[in-house]
Amino acid sequence: MRCGSGSAARDLQRADVTSPSPSGDISGASRNGARSRKPVSPAPLAAIVPRVRPYAGTLAICAVCLVIAAGVGLAFPLIVRHLLDAAFQQRDRALLDRIALGMILLFALQGAMNFVQVYLLTSTSERVVARLREDVFAHLVRLSPGFFTEQRTGELTSRLSADLAVLQTLLATWVSEASRQILFLVGGVVLLTFTHPQLTATTLGVVPIVVGLGFFFGRRLRRASVGLQDRVAQSLGMANEAFAQIRTVQSFVREEEESRRYGSLLSGVVDVAVARAKMRATLFGIVGFVAFGAVVVVLWQGGRLVLAGALTPGALVSFLLLAITVAAAVGSLVSLFGSYQEAVGAATRVFELLALHPTVPEPAHPVRLPKPVRGAVTLEQVRFQYAPELHEVLTDVTFTIAPGEVVALVGPSGAGKTTVASLIPRFWDVTEGRITLDGVDIRQLSFADLRGAIGLVPQEPALFSGSVRDNIAYGKPDAPDDEVIAAARAAHAMEFIERLPDGMATLVGERGVKLSGGQRQRIALARIFLKDPAVVVLDEATSSLDNESERLVEEAMEELLRGRSTLIIAHRLRTVRRADRVLVLERGLVVEEGTHEELVGQAGLYGRLYQAELRD
Repeated sequence: MRCGSGSAARDLQRADVTSPSPSGDISGASRNGARSRKPVSPAPLAAIVPRVRPYAGTLAICAVCLVIAAGVGLAFPLIVRHLLDAAFQQRDRALLDRIALGMILLFALQGAMNFVQVYLLTSTSERVVARLREDVFAHLVRLSPGFFTEQRTGELTSRLSADLAVLQTLLATWVSEASRQILFLVGGVVLLTFTHPQLTATTLGVVPIVVGLGFFFGRRLRRASVGLQDRVAQSLGMANEAFAQIRTVQSFVREEEESRRYGSLLSGVVDVAVARAKMRATLFGIVGFVAFGAVVVVLWQGGRLVLAGALTPGALVSFLLLAITVAAAVGSLVSLFGSYQEAVGAATRVFELLALHPTVPEPAHPVRLPKPVRGAVTLEQVRFQYAPELHEVLTDVTFTIAPGEVVALVGPSGAGKTTVASLIPRFWDVTEGRITLDGVDIRQLSFADLRGAIGLVPQEPALFSGSVRDNIAYGKPDAPDDEVIAAARAAHAMEFIERLPDGMATLVGERGVKLSGGQRQRIALARIFLKDPAVVVLDEATSSLDNESERLVEEAMEELLRGRSTLIIAHRLRTVRRADRVLVLERGLVVEEGTHEELVGQAGLYGRLYQAELRD
């Protein structure tokens, strides 16, 4: 949405949303490193727990399957001990066959348990993350327009895709794998202790070293991961912006420059990713050397015990397998700690969005708007500024639109005209004063009541990439076909719709790119006809059209305005002759008021603007 407040609107910063970040920028903390200095806290991940709770029964089954599968894995070294002793010491063929068959059955059980656990956990994580993604989107579309003046849509879609994909991986694999490795670690240590305490002490001597390395590198991995996520979001934002403005890019022959900018951002992504890969490689290399170096020491010490007759070969192999299991568990947990750091970063970014609160909230106990809505709109001593550090856009605006009256608001650029149009449906709230609809302060009305009574036709109509019918019926998707067609006829849109290849079913392309400006505007007017609001706000609805399109849209608007309270925002003064009254706005003040004929005859601002337009 454009802001008619000129430079004040363009400089709007952090005025419309309460954010956990002091700057109000949802990604700024991670860019400047402030967030990275905070200690790692599981709090962001704890916020997922209520969303998982409805699946507690399914997760309990997963836990049982996981314990059984891990138990089989821990039993394997013990069974190997008996198998080797039966083969090399007892030389009992029947016992060897029974042990081998038992192992096959155990591994079949383990495979079944792994299947059930992976299937249930993955399907549950898909549902949880899909609902979380839905909640984040639903929360974003309810934030006030000021929030979207500060954020690139590419960064927001990155939150919905990349960050939530990290959380999905966390739920689907990280939790089960971490639980499995903890079971292997604890169970392996217990079994090692019962097998040979002296060798156990040697095995566990490297654990503090590995854990220390995990914490040391884990924090750095988290910082690198958060930085990588932010840089990916920036690159997506830049690409999204270029795609959205592709005609401007190509008309100025800026393809090469945009490609260079995108390549530069990707280079930054690669640099951070390579640095993270270097840290991960260093961590895994050192941990692998330390862990399996300890296994070599255990093997050497155990071999001496076998030579001394203190251990059987089967017992040594069993112990060695358990030691490898413990070492692998420690190494995996260290690796998973790095993934945990990444998940914390992703969860922080996602739940930052859910923690944002619009500064234009719905009332806790809304007042019902009297029915039928008459459409009386009153601005009483309205003052407004987009942020405390910016100048006031409106300083003292007072006027009334009576039911069924057409009022035009004109003035030079930056006078605050479009700001008035944005305040009536509460896209922003007034700083002082109040606005009423049928005598009720609009801050006491629910958005459904307030915005349901108002039809806004902007200069650049917003169409979606569906069919013509979908766009006309956007505010009333269950409308019968005859109502949709009647709205299209009233907007003088059927004459071109009937010529389209598929009529009402024709796809209009992203932002209606397949239609002309006049056709898009008539679709937008048809949408308002179908909505049938009591109040209509026309924000320079014909200023960008050619003469023929303007004539058709003007005819459609004549029908639209009949019997409705209307506010017309216009630069071209010939479009306001239909108004019952004209208000002239200058520097946030209403400086003139009267009919078109009255104001033209005066030597005021309106007369000068009109004469200048005639000369053009």
